[in-house]
Amino acid sequence: MGKKLALPEFVALIALLFALIALGTDAMLPALGLIANDFQLPDSNQAQLVITVFVLGTGLGQLVAGPLSDAFGRKTVLGGGILLFFVASIFSITTDDFTTLLMTRFIQGLGISSPRAVGIALVRDIYKGRQMARVMSLAMMIFVVAPAIAPLIGQTVMLTFNWRMIFVVIMGFSLVSFLWLFIRQEETLAIENRRPFRFETIWQGYLEVFTNKRVMISMLTVSLVYATLFSYLSMAQQNFAIWLDSEARFPLYFGIISIFGAVSNAVNARYVERVGMWLISTIALLSNAIIALAFAFLIWQNILPDHLMLPAFIIWSGLFFFFNVMCFGNLNSLAMEPVGHIAGLAASIIGSTATAICVFIAIPIGMMFNGTGMPLILSTAILCSISLIINLFNPRSVD
Repeated sequence: MGKKLALPEFVALIALLFALIALGTDAMLPALGLIANDFQLPDSNQAQLVITVFVLGTGLGQLVAGPLSDAFGRKTVLGGGILLFFVASIFSITTDDFTTLLMTRFIQGLGISSPRAVGIALVRDIYKGRQMARVMSLAMMIFVVAPAIAPLIGQTVMLTFNWRMIFVVIMGFSLVSFLWLFIRQEETLAIENRRPFRFETIWQGYLEVFTNKRVMISMLTVSLVYATLFSYLSMAQQNFAIWLDSEARFPLYFGIISIFGAVSNAVNARYVERVGMWLISTIALLSNAIIALAFAFLIWQNILPDHLMLPAFIIWSGLFFFFNVMCFGNLNSLAMEPVGHIAGLAASIIGSTATAICVFIAIPIGMMFNGTGMPLILSTAILCSISLIINLFNPRSVD
């Protein structure tokens, strides 16, 4: 049994566990062009599937990871998922077939889904309500460093060695998180509170989640928010390389943009206990919708000269990340608040459902890339507007 962690170390551990998903996603972004060339893909947009099938794997994996953690404990399932990710990464490194690469990426996602679902459940075991939202915001504040530096790491490794070595670096981070978890973190789910891994138990959990108005509205809203994020990630490299002719500096610009997410989490952690999760998430959704519509209008009317398009896109992206990230911790906490007694199963259902909806939306948006940023910006405006309307019906208190 590991030692009980103080809050700063606990937050750092959770942040690293969450960061594994970001590293598995964002570190690959600079390599999409090379992957398309190496595998001689007929449509370069197909390289985006390296990102989206990974995300799909994280979503489906959560269906199993959460219930398993409710039955066998958080640490066992977290460790097993990380090991599955580690093994799948070996096959990702060695394959010369694009279909096989996608399969191994999907399995990577299945494994790394456990830090997402079980990590949230682990936080919910200890904290609830606005305290949970604050802890999640603090963890996300550190976690945002991962997407900020991941493309730079990926590009550096890719240029120094080759794009396959990016997987080796991510494996190193996964090994550190595995050792840290098992040496330092105690199990948070007592044996007497565990729920057997049975169909009836899972079915009852689904009924409870899908019949709770707070959970359903929060889950649907966060699904659309995730869809905007992964649409952005899928098209980011192409937007900077093709539309804005800035491929070489993409990691630098992406790092600057990601810093807005860290600031967002710091602001949220400071004010969420006073202002509340619903109000902050509603303001963030409204802001993102208005800013995206305004930017799309400027481009459509050719108001922005060409030399200002790159800085304008960076500013829009930074504000998009600021308000988008602000929604994640709050909406997830809103969804989890009524179902803390089945935290692992609920986190799995919420996470997997949100990811499935997200991927279903993000893949066609990514394939709409036409050499400009308009498909992404308009999609963001539409999705944020729909999210805002849905969230207006979110109950202010737990049912």
